[in-house]
Amino acid sequence: MIELGQTPAPAGDLVKDTSEASFMQDVIETSQTTPVIVDFWAPWCGPCKTLGPALESAVTAAGGRVKMVKVNVDENQSIAGQLRIQSIPTVYAFWEGQPVDGFQGAISPAEIASFVEKAANLAGEPDNGLADALEAAEQMLSEGAVVDAAQTYAAVLGEDATNAVAYGGLIRAHVALGELEHAAGILASVPEEISAAAEIEAARAQLELAEQAADAGPVGELKAAVEANPGDHQARFDLALALHAGGEVDAAIDELLDLFRRDREWNDGAAKTQLFTIFDALKPQDPSVLRGRRKLSSMIFA
Repeated sequence: MIELGQTPAPAGDLVKDTSEASFMQDVIETSQTTPVIVDFWAPWCGPCKTLGPALESAVTAAGGRVKMVKVNVDENQSIAGQLRIQSIPTVYAFWEGQPVDGFQGAISPAEIASFVEKAANLAGEPDNGLADALEAAEQMLSEGAVVDAAQTYAAVLGEDATNAVAYGGLIRAHVALGELEHAAGILASVPEEISAAAEIEAARAQLELAEQAADAGPVGELKAAVEANPGDHQARFDLALALHAGGEVDAAIDELLDLFRRDREWNDGAAKTQLFTIFDALKPQDPSVLRGRRKLSSMIFA
């Protein structure tokens, strides 16, 4: 039996509201041993309504390595004043009684996940076996031992039912096995609190691309159609899908960039949407992603 660590703390123990009376205990004292993310919000703040739940999901997915405290600035103006909160949402990460990191305004799900992971690591990398098991599963997946990887991801979920990395890995493993319906079923069963995690978004993108690949046309015919009529946007889009299905990721990105350059509004911005799907399915630092994002940004802001 694989020892994968203790069962994570319930979500109710990880996220709470605080007040001026309990701030010292909930944040300052708690952060002596566990990092605490403090979300300063107000009921009238639109961005807060999106950011708050996304933060809660990421904190829950961290499995007890970090906690979250919510401060309603309308009801706790003294705390907001002491910490010089000038706009909301404002988020701070506390460690050993001090704010050590933070941001203002709404940020992307990937940035939220990164911020929470960085805060969780303030207390040191987790040493409960989960990280090692996940690393091993990822290695198996990359080396083609897909069934073993799937079994390891499933074992992690048996210990931590809200582990976004394990859920994402399990979905990707079934995509690699060609079991797309099974992968879609797992995706549909992902707990709501981690549904916006970067690992889930990446798995969702990989599944979407795999489903598109099943309907991709012949590359040769599509190339000929584009060469015969460079203005045939649908043929160029279909060519990008077919190239990606054949493993030619950079070529697919180039065709979509060319389509975006020619008509960025075609089919409700389909080229840009497809580019982001490809980017989401890859690791953020993948050279293809970095190159593609750079070229896309140069077109958008030209």
